Amino acid sequence: MTFGLFETLAFACLVLLLGFFIVKHVSFFRNYNIPEPVVGGFFIAVILYVLNYTTGLSFAFEGTLQSTMMLIFFASIGLSADFEKLKKGGKPLMIFIILTGSFIMVQNIAGVSIASLVGLNPVYGLIAGSITLTGGHGTGAAWAENLTDTFQISGALELAMACATYGLVMGGVIGGPVAKFLLKRKQIKPAKEIEAHAQPVEMFENPISNRRINVRNMIETLTMLAICLAVGQLLYESLTDTWFELPNFVWCLFIGVIIRNTITRVSDYIVNDHAVDVLGNTGLYLFLAVALMSLQLWQLQGLASQVLIVLVLQTVLMILFAIFITYRVMGSDYDAIVLSAGHCGFGLGATPTAVANMQAITDKYGASHKAFLIVPMVGAFFVDILNNVCIKLFVSYLG
Repeated sequence: MTFGLFETLAFACLVLLLGFFIVKHVSFFRNYNIPEPVVGGFFIAVILYVLNYTTGLSFAFEGTLQSTMMLIFFASIGLSADFEKLKKGGKPLMIFIILTGSFIMVQNIAGVSIASLVGLNPVYGLIAGSITLTGGHGTGAAWAENLTDTFQISGALELAMACATYGLVMGGVIGGPVAKFLLKRKQIKPAKEIEAHAQPVEMFENPISNRRINVRNMIETLTMLAICLAVGQLLYESLTDTWFELPNFVWCLFIGVIIRNTITRVSDYIVNDHAVDVLGNTGLYLFLAVALMSLQLWQLQGLASQVLIVLVLQTVLMILFAIFITYRVMGSDYDAIVLSAGHCGFGLGATPTAVANMQAITDKYGASHKAFLIVPMVGAFFVDILNNVCIKLFVSYLG
């Protein structure tokens, strides 16, 4: 069954409402800070898997909506990135970049080593490493053809899609429990029990709070987002296969940063952060809903037991790294807890998953301005550069 744009949008909205309902009424998901889009999307993905298993039906959703919502989300990050705020990232931002690059190396070393130990070609361990877990479906698909030609292996694309699917799900599942463990150890109680959101809300931290927006500033913000998407896509298409090739969402983010910081310095116009926040979070939630409900979980049936062992151990590695390294290196405080949950999101899944993980925590325990400054920028830009450099090193070594 194939669903068009309107059907996909309606389905995604219903999935989100289902996620809100389940989280509200099931204490387990609330206690472990599992994001609503992850809960609703995965619930529907499981139902579609059962239907596929029992009836043979497969389901395809319009992909344009998912990619557009992703670009809107990253463009909104750019529009929210005031240089004055970015300066505040300073040393913690650099530390987190180094931490991210270190984990990518560890992830690939673990993947290649475990694959060798269980009798697999080490290249399959690389696929079940940062190519798909940090890189996601896009990086997995991009490298699958290269690895097939270079190492004459079979089924690289199918394996990459299955591993990326596993990572997207687990990235949204483990972030909350990791934060729960650290919060309990630090004896941090939910903020609403203490001060009921006495602090002002920062960008993306509380997607359901009241916003001061109207039709005019919504249209102004939509205009800026549309320019980000149009120019970003143009640059992506123009610079493909050059030294300046970058994913289209990175270009959209860059254009957002340029627009935000140019317009505020050459005019008296003030970008409405509330409107950017609402539209950005809408893009984030719809992207996650479509991504998760589109998961073809029957692809996971094709995973060999050896690859599954690699993926499970990679999940354990991510949990341990977040708890014992990310948390401690980033300061062993509340901000470090939120950063650890975000690291789980893009360490196994994707940057939108990381932000959703952090939102689930800050909505309950209070704001973390440092985390929402650092994670979106690192996850959107630096992680892809670091990952591709690391992959090339490992491909050269295995070759």
